[in-house]
Amino acid sequence: MLLPFTDRRVLLTGAGGSIGSALARQIVGQKPRRLVLLDHSEGNLYQLGVLLSEAVEPEGYSLRLGDVCDESLLGEILEEERPEIVLHAAAFKHVPLMESNVIAAARNNALGTNLLARMAARNGLEAVVMISTDKAVGPRSVMGATKRVAELGLLRWSNPRTRMRAVRLGNVVGSQGSVVPAFLQQIAAGGPVTVAHEDAERFFFSMEETVELIVLATLLAGESGIYIPQPREAVRILDLAKKLILEHGQGRKITIGITGLRPGDKLTEAFVSRDETVSDSSDAKLRLVHSPEPSREEFDAAIESLEQSTAEREVASVLDVLCRLVPDYRPSQTALGIGLKQESNSR
Repeated sequence: MLLPFTDRRVLLTGAGGSIGSALARQIVGQKPRRLVLLDHSEGNLYQLGVLLSEAVEPEGYSLRLGDVCDESLLGEILEEERPEIVLHAAAFKHVPLMESNVIAAARNNALGTNLLARMAARNGLEAVVMISTDKAVGPRSVMGATKRVAELGLLRWSNPRTRMRAVRLGNVVGSQGSVVPAFLQQIAAGGPVTVAHEDAERFFFSMEETVELIVLATLLAGESGIYIPQPREAVRILDLAKKLILEHGQGRKITIGITGLRPGDKLTEAFVSRDETVSDSSDAKLRLVHSPEPSREEFDAAIESLEQSTAEREVASVLDVLCRLVPDYRPSQTALGIGLKQESNSR
């Protein structure tokens, strides 16, 4: 693999998470000129710093505690550290949790990404690469809808000088909240192993593959845009549970319980919506998605409304803006119920 980070200044957001930490290790191995690690979790950032202190000289990296919604902090980082490339791994990604925390998801995933993309473009950075999700396609969750708005933010602020790219991935094995570690914990405890639905299917990526795809997206020649991996078979979650029980159950009889789909969950996922088309890219492992998007004026007006709604903590208004920006988004009853309850309490 080519080395896009050698002797470069790199900003990595969400650096302390499982994917962020894996990316940090990959970047350090390429000997960047400077690596700036941004995370809002003190514990995660501290642990990453301990890890890097054993492999990198102190002047080679910087630990910055904060989040991508802090415009003053981002401005300070861009001015002082002068990054050339941004890898954007910061996101709230747990589907059921975000269904009941609509404001936090909209602020972090949608508004934070849009702010980062706008500031990167205005400062003339070379590239921004974001980890997106298949849940942004025909979303039924707040997480998916806000990540779709994040994709639109990258498309909005991309320009010939600053390439903006999103890579849609599925479930990353070993990441925080991944179903595989959860199943293994349930098996170790003797069960039951809980599966949402008999026919639920998901796409899975190893951590190594995830890092490789993000690095490849940084290297791509050509245009900004949304990228997806080459087609693959989805895995039925029930079959995965049975396989893990067979491999790790030590011959014990471990039952499987069907719990029902959680708020915001879909039965199956997809990498491309019915309104999108796909073409080849300069790398065989990634394909370019041609996606409809609002005009810049429409997008900017919607973002302004979203900023106001989140600041005023108006859940119903936030959902309305998400539906406007993502026409195929269908909010769950959980998210809608929070908005209705809020309206009722304000009367």
